[in-house]
Amino acid sequence: MKIAIIDYGAGNLKSVANALTSLGRSFEIVSRPDNLSAFDKVILPGVGAAGSAMEKLSTSGFAEILPKLKVPVLGICLGMQLFGQFSEEGNTPCLSIVPGKVKKFQTDLKVPHMGWNKVELVKESALTSGIPNNSFFYFVHSYYLEADQSCLIGRALYEISFPAIIQKDNFFATQFHPEKSGEWGRKILNNFVNL
Repeated sequence: MKIAIIDYGAGNLKSVANALTSLGRSFEIVSRPDNLSAFDKVILPGVGAAGSAMEKLSTSGFAEILPKLKVPVLGICLGMQLFGQFSEEGNTPCLSIVPGKVKKFQTDLKVPHMGWNKVELVKESALTSGIPNNSFFYFVHSYYLEADQSCLIGRALYEISFPAIIQKDNFFATQFHPEKSGEWGRKILNNFVNL
């Protein structure tokens, strides 16, 4: 089993690596897309702004390769948002893996949405196998991907309902940080590497 974590300068790479290590999983940090075909699983982490992230993915060549991958791919936080078609953050065209647009929270609540929030599971997925409905996960984000309903696996509420877990074919994503979400976050990561 070969797991790749894509390194494009995103902030949570180390915490994802630490979480996989705690699960006893070996992985490689990959900074060039031509190596990706050798891996069984690919993780796209993400903390930061959509514009600079897409610029790095484009100049490195990842933006061209990622949507064509046939192995399971997991996007985390900004990684999930980059799966969409377009982000309001910096008016950024994204990877167009999942139909949908990334929007900023328009709410009187504090933005960024930060902390523990429960996730309602609306459809079965191998990614959420064994996870109780309405379990809590850790979020830090100002934007969310308004994904096509056909991709929705789980949703959370922050004044509005927004997608927290999505899946389209071999592409999976969480808006929360599984690597910072305790037992159920580790379970999500373990389910992913066992796909």
